[in-house]
Amino acid sequence: MPRTNIEVPGSAWFKSSYSGGNETECVEAAFTAAGTSVRDSKRPDKHDLRVRSAAWESFIDAVRNEQLG
Repeated sequence: MPRTNIEVPGSAWFKSSYSGGNETECVEAAFTAAGTSVRDSKRPDKHDLRVRSAAWESFIDAVRNEQLG
């Protein structure tokens, strides 16, 4: 995904259901028109990772099917 200066609104972020139950393993995601943004919830002011929709869907499918690891 090309670099953009588009800000993701704070209200768009949600905590991943795969995040751990403690405060050390929290991932947040936000769906945008260009794809999905992912960030560390403990460092929301740092850069987020932006992924195109098709790549995000492939990643989620691989996680669900336990194909990673």
